[in-house]
Amino acid sequence: MRRKIPSLQALACFDAAARHESYTRAAQELALSQSAVSRQIAALEGFLGLALFRRTRHGVALTPEGADYARQIAPRLQALERDTLDAMSRQGTAGIITLATVPTFATRWLLPRLPALSREHPELVIHLETRTRPFLFADTGFDAAIYSGTADQVANWAGTQATRLIEEIIVPVCAPALLRGRRQLQPRELARLPLLQQSTRPEAWRQWFEATGVEAPAALSGPRYELYSMTAAAAAQGLGLALVPRLLIEPELARGELVQACGRALPSGRSYWLVLPDRSTPRPALDALVGWLQRESAG
Repeated sequence: MRRKIPSLQALACFDAAARHESYTRAAQELALSQSAVSRQIAALEGFLGLALFRRTRHGVALTPEGADYARQIAPRLQALERDTLDAMSRQGTAGIITLATVPTFATRWLLPRLPALSREHPELVIHLETRTRPFLFADTGFDAAIYSGTADQVANWAGTQATRLIEEIIVPVCAPALLRGRRQLQPRELARLPLLQQSTRPEAWRQWFEATGVEAPAALSGPRYELYSMTAAAAAQGLGLALVPRLLIEPELARGELVQACGRALPSGRSYWLVLPDRSTPRPALDALVGWLQRESAG
């Protein structure tokens, strides 16, 4: 049975024109003429029986139906491109693994260790994409995920099995100059210094001061940053104290750009977990990655 699917060229032209709301800019992106883009979109509109664009004084704008269709096809075109690139890169091997991971963990812990993985398993090709929340493996092309969360959160991630890799230990850090020549400060002294906030962990400083038995009226105050890498960079520039997982700032501590401002290092209640789909097909490549991650995290 013939599938009701328009031509890929027409979809690519529509996707580009929808993103730019311009036939001219779509043509430039696709290295086509503007008239070719216009013809492809007209053919697509005829195929669908819908008007996807309307003319304006400044060019074109999506109709409501066109906007809906653009939202629907964009992720599918991206997935098709990713699948095609995967197929092109295999070159006769089955060693490709697509891994979802939280961003700062990827850049600060995982990526510096990947050369060692390549030496141990040269057959593996690891594709990394960032995800911060649970997702359905069946709806994605991911083989595995590294997730930051509590035991309850991973237990509630339907259709998966999770293995704890690293417990998250948080430490207060700052630029050396903020300590004014002292090695470390007491928790009550930290409460009087500027505090840098993590937007994904808004209660972190309040919980840390409560655990140390210190009243800190300004525990929720201070500039907020989305990523731990931003918070650590702000602390290294002397903007205040950051409360971050120690494993994510090991290079800065080793170089002396950051110092631990207080000796109280506390478990955050979260860990980094390796998450696999519950009924994943056995694959030697994935088994190799899982074993390597467990050894690295144990060391």
